[in-house]
Amino acid sequence: MHMFGVAGTGMSAAKLLREGGNKPRVHRDAWDKMMMERDMRLTKEYRKQSDEPIAPEDFKTSSVWRASRIWDD
Repeated sequence: MHMFGVAGTGMSAAKLLREGGNKPRVHRDAWDKMMMERDMRLTKEYRKQSDEPIAPEDFKTSSVWRASRIWDD
């Protein structure tokens, strides 16, 4: 009986670690996915955002065409 409690706690801990300590995101649309990809390119993490005024060198090669293509569908 105690194994159910241990397993549930372990699953909750794994989910929190995967999401960076935040609640899981639900009902993600194309905009949310695009912003998560942008955050990943800026900070190397899906759930972290940056307030740096200058983008890193890797971000400068990112294409605007990918963002505009999502809205053309």
